[in-house]
Amino acid sequence: MLYFSRWKTLSIWIVIALGLLFAAPNLFSRQTLDALPDWLPKRALTLGLDLQGGSHVVLAIDRDDLANEALAAARDQIRTVLRDAGIGYTGLSTSGRVVELRVLEANEVDKAKQALVSFVQPVQTGLFGFKSVTEMSLGEPEPGLLRYTLTDAGLDYRMRLAQERSIEVIGRRIEEFGTAGPIIQRQGKDRVSVQVPGLQDPQRLKDILGQTAKLSFRMVDLSVPVHQAVLGQPPSGSSVVYSFDDPPVPYLIEDRVIVSGQNLVDAKATVDEQMKEPTVSFTLDQVGAERFGKATQENVGRLFAIVLDNQVISTPQIREPILTGTGNVAGNFTEQSASDLAMLLRAGALPANLTIVEERSVGPSLGADSITAGQFAALIGGLLVLAFMIASYGSLGIIADLALAANVVLIIAVLSAFGATLTMPGIAGIILTIGMAVDSNVLIYERVKEERREGKSLVQALDAGFSRAAAAVIDANVTTLIAVVILFFLGSGPVRGFAVTVAIGIVTTIFTAFTLTRWLVSVWLRTARPREISRGLIRLVPERTAVPFMNMRKYAFALSAVVSIGAAVMFMTKDLNYGVDFVGGSLIEIKAKDAEADPADVRARLSELNVGEVQVQEFGSKRDLLIKLASQGGGDNAEQSAVEKARMELEDDYDFRRVEVVGPTVSNELAKAGTWAVLAALAAMLVYIWVRFEWHFALGAVVSTLHDVIAMAGLYVVAGIEFNLASIAAILVTVGYSINDTIVVYDRIRENLRKHRKMPMRELIDLSLNQTLSRTVLTGVTTLLALGALYTFGGEVISSFTFAMIFGVLFGTYSSIFVAGPLLILFKLRPDMFDNDDTARTSVAAQPAKL
Repeated sequence: MLYFSRWKTLSIWIVIALGLLFAAPNLFSRQTLDALPDWLPKRALTLGLDLQGGSHVVLAIDRDDLANEALAAARDQIRTVLRDAGIGYTGLSTSGRVVELRVLEANEVDKAKQALVSFVQPVQTGLFGFKSVTEMSLGEPEPGLLRYTLTDAGLDYRMRLAQERSIEVIGRRIEEFGTAGPIIQRQGKDRVSVQVPGLQDPQRLKDILGQTAKLSFRMVDLSVPVHQAVLGQPPSGSSVVYSFDDPPVPYLIEDRVIVSGQNLVDAKATVDEQMKEPTVSFTLDQVGAERFGKATQENVGRLFAIVLDNQVISTPQIREPILTGTGNVAGNFTEQSASDLAMLLRAGALPANLTIVEERSVGPSLGADSITAGQFAALIGGLLVLAFMIASYGSLGIIADLALAANVVLIIAVLSAFGATLTMPGIAGIILTIGMAVDSNVLIYERVKEERREGKSLVQALDAGFSRAAAAVIDANVTTLIAVVILFFLGSGPVRGFAVTVAIGIVTTIFTAFTLTRWLVSVWLRTARPREISRGLIRLVPERTAVPFMNMRKYAFALSAVVSIGAAVMFMTKDLNYGVDFVGGSLIEIKAKDAEADPADVRARLSELNVGEVQVQEFGSKRDLLIKLASQGGGDNAEQSAVEKARMELEDDYDFRRVEVVGPTVSNELAKAGTWAVLAALAAMLVYIWVRFEWHFALGAVVSTLHDVIAMAGLYVVAGIEFNLASIAAILVTVGYSINDTIVVYDRIRENLRKHRKMPMRELIDLSLNQTLSRTVLTGVTTLLALGALYTFGGEVISSFTFAMIFGVLFGTYSSIFVAGPLLILFKLRPDMFDNDDTARTSVAAQPAKL
């Protein structure tokens, strides 16, 4: 119905007003927003790292290192407990995940077990103590030999605690670092994701996050010469530890820790007045001061070692007791390194070593360029779509444009309200939504024209157009939504931002199409009182067409078979140009500081660094180069070392605008996640279409969409386009668009099956395809206009992503017409399959109403 009650009208405009209110902060500066009343929304869109620069780092907790730390702590605690209890023991050692010792006296074994009972008692981990974990289990393989084993559950529990502790410590470090607005969160079971927008020095951030910063004060063992300990077996209770020097100097250090970094209250970078060298002054808490004072009293004249991350900083001599709880750490510091060490000590030590397994850094200049390109591309794409709709539909086109503008406002409002991050793929999602959102209005308007041609009045045609287009609009958008939801859960980083934007766009599109557009049409009818549907200046498809699509199906099937088999053969015989997301390695974008970039010179200089295969190519302007370093094969740390070598070699002549580093662990996971994303999307859509239609439609839709995916894979092989995470997004967008197109065709075929029961299937499918042809062409053109603007003006970084989507839209349109429809004949679809549904509806309608 085109009638709207007052409360419905009020509800629609309340939603639009709220959208304007929450989107408005993006138009004002922070100073202006701060001056506004507190009750007004003030949250603007958060720009992603690719738009404002910064770093995204994923750190993995070393599980083995955490296990070793737990065992070392258990060993030291066992030593203290048994010594305080006066129980004799021998052979206290750790191996693998086991701490074992032998109790000397048989009659003291039970006493020792009782003294150490806390090691095997359950730890309450769940809310209200409903869940508990036993960290260590006790075994006694022979009388008197006690073996404490760290359990898998206990190690998992420690991993969770280490994640939480790491997030706290990293947060304090970045706060000390002076950067605002970091995003630090858990990722999986053993990782921490860190995003720092607007960062000017990504390398320093990595240096700070890469240090565990475990500080300890221990005594130097002089019982045997250190070179003898290096060559032979160190004395029990002592270990050989090397210094920071180059070459490193070995020291024999007692394992017993006098004071650790946990006892630090404060640390500051200072300058030694006598030596005029940077040092780090520290202050201990009361417990630490007492321990340190007692140790220095008992060991005057001996050397003690200051150890940081298992490396000796210095070994000063204790000349007199230090009872104040303060002191200095001296070493070969620069002002910067002393300041960084003081900051690390204040922030606290990480619970275990963290390895950088993924890094994506963007320089501020590249971020500014991306913003400019994205804004311009969005403006051009939007204007082209708006103009095309007016040219195609006249007054109704203006109404569609108003609804489209409201749609974009609502997308920005929702993103702003929830604090979502807008990335360059997110801008692509908005532009794609602009193109696809028009599809709902096109479906409605084309249906209105059909109803009008059948002799209905203008009001009846408009009312029927909205009603009968509803099922196709909802089914088409829900299937697309399935694809982007799966993309969100299985994707990562900017790809998830793209999925969020498109998903929000789908929801707002359905709202504007069936509420705002309908309300505007009703107002247009009441005020303008038109006698006929307004016609635009252009019409791409005649009002009535009779294209014999089914006569072409053999040629179409032959073409599709050639393309699919050819793509499959090429895919199996020729490797894709995999990006670092899937094979590991490093991707570096650089810009020459002065003259044009020299790819040959850069390639030659990097080839001498022993970093494996090096690819260098021009990228955008003549001053820009894209460098790809192959995976180093030495673990995640080796990738970081290769990038650092490249930076040191080139930083005098080039600015590093973008760095992406993906270690082998993450690349394997991303490859699996990408594959599962495509398969899961196809499976979920198969189920949905099966439920909404029949199995013939579901199978036909999935086969035709799989045909598009294979063609997309062939495109990447033939064109040599880099296949990365964005490529998975492009494929899933193609899946969503193609299935959207196919559902519209299938919806009309289903309607005609109930309407023309005796019509041969070939003629019925031809009729349905011709009835939806105008909508198919118009939607394709509007989407291509938006994507074309993005491809032309969006910048080099996103051009390959957009090119793949353009190909996907073209091929998806082809398959929905020439593949999806004819497949129904192949699957033996018959009109009588809908008899049961219609009979059931008829019998229900025939029953008398019960009062």
